[in-house]
Amino acid sequence: MSLDSASQPLVEMSNIEKHFGGIRAVNGVSLDLYPGEVVGVLGHNGAGKSCLMRILSGAMIANEGTIRVNGDLAEIQNPHDARDLGIETIYQTLALADHLNAPANLFLGRELKTGLGNLDDRKMMAETQRVLRKLNPNFKNLDDPVAKLSGGQRQVIAIARAIYFNVKILIMDEPTAALGPSETAMVADLIKGLRADGIGILLVSHDMHDVFELCDRVVVMNKGRNVGSHRIEDVTKDDVLSLIIKGELPEDWVPRGRDKLQ
Repeated sequence: MSLDSASQPLVEMSNIEKHFGGIRAVNGVSLDLYPGEVVGVLGHNGAGKSCLMRILSGAMIANEGTIRVNGDLAEIQNPHDARDLGIETIYQTLALADHLNAPANLFLGRELKTGLGNLDDRKMMAETQRVLRKLNPNFKNLDDPVAKLSGGQRQVIAIARAIYFNVKILIMDEPTAALGPSETAMVADLIKGLRADGIGILLVSHDMHDVFELCDRVVVMNKGRNVGSHRIEDVTKDDVLSLIIKGELPEDWVPRGRDKLQ
């Protein structure tokens, strides 16, 4: 979806500040995300990107700044607030319970109950089959503990858990880390499918190939600041590396997309 066709951002983070004593982990950062858009959030360890994402996910509270979701001012004090707003996070660790099967992980903490108040295992299995079939028609082994599943299958379960609960904004932290080529390609296809469904995705990644294949825009943080937000077609990998390392673009930089138009 082009930004021109989406007049209102899903998320607007404005002048966000997060201090730890005298350290400004996030220093006046603004960021927006539109429906059906994938925005890469990049930066060295300690640049502030993970801290910024934790603020949006409710795992951390900003010292200053505002967050709007669908144009409305949002008070995000904890992860439950974020989920109520349609914000879900898939961490690099996936936060799956290894000893539980796919349905138990999908509904972990939000289990379906029967009219008598008992766990509705049959409905949870049926719903898990439905949502996993949408993501990966070949997914099997739903009864196995997720510890026995491949990295790609585990990532599918984490994504399924997010989209089942009507996610509108998805934060993905290194979604292809430690995956092989075929599983990485599968997760990339899942991200493209979510984008086509109008979900906005904030993709935290160190993998430049993933960023340039999947993202519409890139936001780079350096020393707690947003040092650049650019359409992916306007920058090269070297441009992005310059922002990550130096906090600025090369002196002779011009938007690459404009070069193609001339």
